[in-house]
Amino acid sequence: MDSPGIELDDEPAAPSMARSSLLRELPTTPRGLRTRATLVAAARKVFERRGYLETRLSDITTSAKCSAGTFYTYFGSKEEIFAAVLEVAQEDMMHPGMPRVADDGDPAAIIEASNRAYFDAYRRNAKLMILLEQVANIDTEFRTLRRLRGEAFIARNARSIQNLQERGLADPVLDPLLASQALSGMVSRLAFTYFSADDTERAGVPLNDLVDTATRLWVNALRVPAKN
Repeated sequence: MDSPGIELDDEPAAPSMARSSLLRELPTTPRGLRTRATLVAAARKVFERRGYLETRLSDITTSAKCSAGTFYTYFGSKEEIFAAVLEVAQEDMMHPGMPRVADDGDPAAIIEASNRAYFDAYRRNAKLMILLEQVANIDTEFRTLRRLRGEAFIARNARSIQNLQERGLADPVLDPLLASQALSGMVSRLAFTYFSADDTERAGVPLNDLVDTATRLWVNALRVPAKN
Protein backbone atom coordinates (compact mmCIF):
# COMPACT_ATOMS: atom_id res chain seq x y z
CA MET A 1 0.00 0.00 0.00
CA ASP A 2 1.05 3.62 -0.50
CA SER A 3 2.87 4.54 2.73
CA PRO A 4 0.34 3.19 5.25
CA GLY A 5 2.33 3.76 8.39
CA ILE A 6 6.03 4.48 8.60
CA GLU A 7 8.77 2.46 6.96
CA LEU A 8 11.90 2.34 9.09
CA ASP A 9 15.43 2.27 7.76
CA ASP A 10 16.32 -0.76 9.85
CA GLU A 11 13.32 -2.82 8.71
CA PRO A 12 14.01 -5.46 6.04
CA ALA A 13 12.11 -5.09 2.79
CA ALA A 14 9.01 -7.26 2.51
CA PRO A 15 9.27 -10.18 0.08
CA SER A 16 7.78 -9.64 -3.35
CA MET A 17 4.70 -11.55 -4.45
CA ALA A 18 5.87 -11.45 -8.05
CA ARG A 19 8.03 -14.35 -9.18
CA SER A 20 11.42 -12.88 -9.94
CA SER A 21 12.13 -15.67 -12.44
CA LEU A 22 9.25 -14.42 -14.61
CA LEU A 23 10.24 -10.77 -14.66
CA ARG A 24 12.28 -9.58 -17.62
CA GLU A 25 14.46 -6.51 -17.71
CA LEU A 26 12.52 -3.35 -18.48
CA PRO A 27 12.61 -1.92 -22.02
CA THR A 28 15.34 0.62 -22.63
CA THR A 29 13.31 3.10 -24.70
CA PRO A 30 10.52 5.45 -23.59
CA ARG A 31 8.22 3.94 -26.21
CA GLY A 32 8.95 0.44 -24.98
CA LEU A 33 8.25 1.44 -21.40
CA ARG A 34 4.94 3.03 -22.41
CA THR A 35 3.85 -0.02 -24.40
CA ARG A 36 4.75 -2.38 -21.58
CA ALA A 37 2.90 -0.22 -19.06
CA THR A 38 -0.17 -0.20 -21.32
CA LEU A 39 -0.12 -3.99 -21.50
CA VAL A 40 0.25 -4.35 -17.73
CA ALA A 41 -2.60 -1.92 -17.04
CA ALA A 42 -4.83 -3.69 -19.55
CA ALA A 43 -3.95 -7.09 -18.08
CA ARG A 44 -4.90 -6.00 -14.60
CA LYS A 45 -8.32 -4.81 -15.77
CA VAL A 46 -8.96 -8.04 -17.66
CA PHE A 47 -7.75 -10.26 -14.80
CA GLU A 48 -10.01 -8.41 -12.37
CA ARG A 49 -13.00 -8.62 -14.71
CA ARG A 50 -12.69 -12.19 -15.98
CA GLY A 51 -10.63 -13.90 -13.30
CA TYR A 52 -7.23 -15.49 -13.75
CA LEU A 53 -8.38 -18.82 -15.20
CA GLU A 54 -10.78 -17.31 -17.72
CA THR A 55 -8.41 -14.64 -19.00
CA ARG A 56 -6.92 -15.26 -22.45
CA LEU A 57 -3.98 -13.46 -23.96
CA SER A 58 -6.28 -12.25 -26.73
CA ASP A 59 -8.43 -10.53 -24.08
CA ILE A 60 -5.38 -8.61 -22.91
CA THR A 61 -4.19 -7.61 -26.37
CA THR A 62 -7.70 -6.51 -27.33
CA SER A 63 -7.97 -4.37 -24.21
CA ALA A 64 -4.51 -2.91 -24.81
CA LYS A 65 -5.28 -2.40 -28.53
CA CYS A 66 -2.13 -4.13 -29.63
CA SER A 67 -1.19 -7.23 -31.61
CA ALA A 68 -0.15 -10.62 -30.29
CA GLY A 69 3.30 -9.95 -31.70
CA THR A 70 3.60 -6.81 -29.58
CA PHE A 71 2.55 -8.77 -26.51
CA TYR A 72 5.24 -11.40 -27.06
CA THR A 73 7.86 -8.69 -27.43
CA TYR A 74 7.42 -7.95 -23.72
CA PHE A 75 5.87 -11.07 -22.18
CA GLY A 76 6.03 -14.76 -22.87
CA SER A 77 2.88 -15.97 -21.16
CA LYS A 78 -0.12 -15.16 -19.03
CA GLU A 79 1.90 -16.11 -15.95
CA GLU A 80 4.60 -13.64 -16.89
CA ILE A 81 2.32 -10.65 -17.34
CA PHE A 82 0.48 -11.55 -14.13
CA ALA A 83 3.83 -11.34 -12.33
CA ALA A 84 4.33 -7.90 -13.86
CA VAL A 85 0.87 -6.81 -12.70
CA LEU A 86 1.76 -7.85 -9.15
CA GLU A 87 5.13 -6.12 -9.29
CA VAL A 88 3.46 -2.82 -10.18
CA ALA A 89 0.49 -3.14 -7.83
CA GLN A 90 1.84 -4.82 -4.71
CA GLU A 91 3.14 -1.74 -2.91
CA ASP A 92 -0.30 -0.16 -3.10
CA MET A 93 -2.25 -3.22 -2.04
CA MET A 94 -0.20 -4.70 0.79
CA HIS A 95 0.09 -3.23 4.25
CA PRO A 96 3.65 -2.67 5.53
CA GLY A 97 2.57 -3.15 9.13
CA MET A 98 2.23 -1.06 12.25
CA PRO A 99 5.23 1.24 12.68
CA ARG A 100 7.18 1.48 15.89
CA VAL A 101 6.05 4.34 18.07
CA ALA A 102 8.48 7.17 18.79
CA ASP A 103 9.19 8.01 22.42
CA ASP A 104 6.80 10.97 22.25
CA GLY A 105 4.29 9.26 19.96
CA ASP A 106 0.72 8.25 20.71
CA PRO A 107 0.48 4.48 20.05
CA ALA A 108 -3.33 4.48 19.76
CA ALA A 109 -3.24 7.29 17.20
CA ILE A 110 -0.58 5.51 15.15
CA ILE A 111 -2.55 2.23 15.20
CA GLU A 112 -5.58 4.18 13.98
CA ALA A 113 -3.62 5.82 11.17
CA SER A 114 -2.16 2.49 10.11
CA ASN A 115 -5.58 0.83 10.05
CA ARG A 116 -7.06 3.71 8.07
CA ALA A 117 -4.34 3.50 5.44
CA TYR A 118 -4.80 -0.26 5.19
CA PHE A 119 -8.57 -0.12 4.72
CA ASP A 120 -8.32 2.78 2.29
CA ALA A 121 -5.79 0.97 0.09
CA TYR A 122 -7.73 -2.31 0.31
CA ARG A 123 -10.84 -0.52 -0.89
CA ARG A 124 -8.92 0.88 -3.88
CA ASN A 125 -7.69 -2.60 -4.76
CA ALA A 126 -10.66 -4.78 -3.76
CA LYS A 127 -11.03 -6.43 -7.19
CA LEU A 128 -7.36 -7.32 -7.24
CA MET A 129 -7.57 -8.76 -3.72
CA ILE A 130 -10.36 -11.08 -4.88
CA LEU A 131 -8.13 -12.14 -7.77
CA LEU A 132 -5.25 -12.89 -5.40
CA GLU A 133 -7.49 -15.18 -3.34
CA GLN A 134 -8.33 -17.08 -6.52
CA VAL A 135 -4.75 -17.43 -7.71
CA ALA A 136 -3.51 -18.49 -4.26
CA ASN A 137 -5.97 -21.39 -4.36
CA ILE A 138 -4.63 -22.77 -7.64
CA ASP A 139 -0.95 -21.81 -7.66
CA THR A 140 1.20 -23.26 -4.89
CA GLU A 141 4.24 -21.13 -5.71
CA PHE A 142 2.23 -17.92 -5.60
CA ARG A 143 0.57 -19.09 -2.38
CA THR A 144 4.00 -19.55 -0.83
CA LEU A 145 5.17 -16.09 -1.93
CA ARG A 146 1.99 -14.55 -0.55
CA ARG A 147 2.40 -16.37 2.76
CA LEU A 148 6.01 -15.23 3.14
CA ARG A 149 5.02 -11.62 2.46
CA GLY A 150 2.22 -11.83 5.01
CA GLU A 151 4.56 -13.33 7.58
CA ALA A 152 6.99 -10.45 7.08
CA PHE A 153 4.29 -7.92 7.97
CA ILE A 154 3.15 -9.99 10.96
CA ALA A 155 6.74 -10.12 12.22
CA ARG A 156 7.05 -6.36 11.80
CA ASN A 157 3.87 -5.80 13.81
CA ALA A 158 5.17 -8.20 16.45
CA ARG A 159 8.33 -6.14 16.83
CA SER A 160 6.20 -3.02 17.28
CA ILE A 161 4.10 -4.76 19.93
CA GLN A 162 7.22 -5.92 21.75
CA ASN A 163 8.57 -2.39 21.65
CA LEU A 164 5.36 -1.13 23.28
CA GLN A 165 5.61 -3.82 25.95
CA GLU A 166 9.18 -2.90 26.77
CA ARG A 167 8.08 0.69 27.28
CA GLY A 168 5.14 -0.25 29.50
CA LEU A 169 2.55 0.72 26.86
CA ALA A 170 1.09 -2.73 26.14
CA ASP A 171 0.09 -5.86 28.08
CA PRO A 172 3.42 -7.53 29.00
CA VAL A 173 1.84 -10.99 29.27
CA LEU A 174 0.92 -11.24 25.59
CA ASP A 175 3.14 -13.15 23.19
CA PRO A 176 3.99 -10.44 20.61
CA LEU A 177 3.97 -12.80 17.62
CA LEU A 178 0.71 -14.53 18.52
CA ALA A 179 -0.91 -11.19 19.26
CA SER A 180 0.26 -9.86 15.91
CA GLN A 181 -1.02 -12.93 14.06
CA ALA A 182 -4.44 -12.62 15.69
CA LEU A 183 -4.84 -8.87 15.27
CA SER A 184 -3.35 -8.64 11.78
CA GLY A 185 -5.51 -11.56 10.63
CA MET A 186 -8.59 -9.92 12.10
CA VAL A 187 -8.03 -6.68 10.19
CA SER A 188 -7.20 -8.36 6.88
CA ARG A 189 -10.28 -10.59 7.06
CA LEU A 190 -12.47 -7.65 8.01
CA ALA A 191 -11.21 -5.80 4.95
CA PHE A 192 -11.88 -8.77 2.67
CA THR A 193 -15.40 -9.20 4.07
CA TYR A 194 -16.42 -5.58 3.54
CA PHE A 195 -14.57 -4.60 0.40
CA SER A 196 -14.35 -7.84 -1.57
CA ALA A 197 -17.63 -9.58 -0.75
CA ASP A 198 -20.58 -8.94 -3.07
CA ASP A 199 -22.79 -7.53 -0.34
CA THR A 200 -24.13 -4.02 -0.75
CA GLU A 201 -25.10 -3.69 2.91
CA ARG A 202 -21.58 -4.48 4.07
CA ALA A 203 -20.00 -2.40 1.33
CA GLY A 204 -22.01 0.58 2.55
CA VAL A 205 -20.42 0.62 6.01
CA PRO A 206 -18.53 3.92 6.42
CA LEU A 207 -14.78 3.67 6.39
CA ASN A 208 -14.63 5.52 9.70
CA ASP A 209 -16.68 2.78 11.35
CA LEU A 210 -14.30 0.07 10.15
CA VAL A 211 -11.28 2.06 11.28
CA ASP A 212 -12.78 2.81 14.67
CA THR A 213 -13.82 -0.81 15.31
CA ALA A 214 -10.47 -2.29 14.27
CA THR A 215 -8.55 0.29 16.27
CA ARG A 216 -10.60 -0.24 19.41
CA LEU A 217 -10.04 -3.99 19.19
CA TRP A 218 -6.27 -3.51 18.69
CA VAL A 219 -6.01 -1.00 21.55
CA ASN A 220 -8.19 -2.99 23.93
CA ALA A 221 -6.47 -6.29 23.16
CA LEU A 222 -3.02 -4.82 23.77
CA ARG A 223 -4.23 -2.63 26.67
CA VAL A 224 -2.67 0.38 24.99
CA PRO A 225 -3.45 3.75 26.63
CA ALA A 226 -6.37 5.51 24.96
CA LYS A 227 -5.61 8.06 22.23
CA ASN A 228 -4.87 11.53 23.55
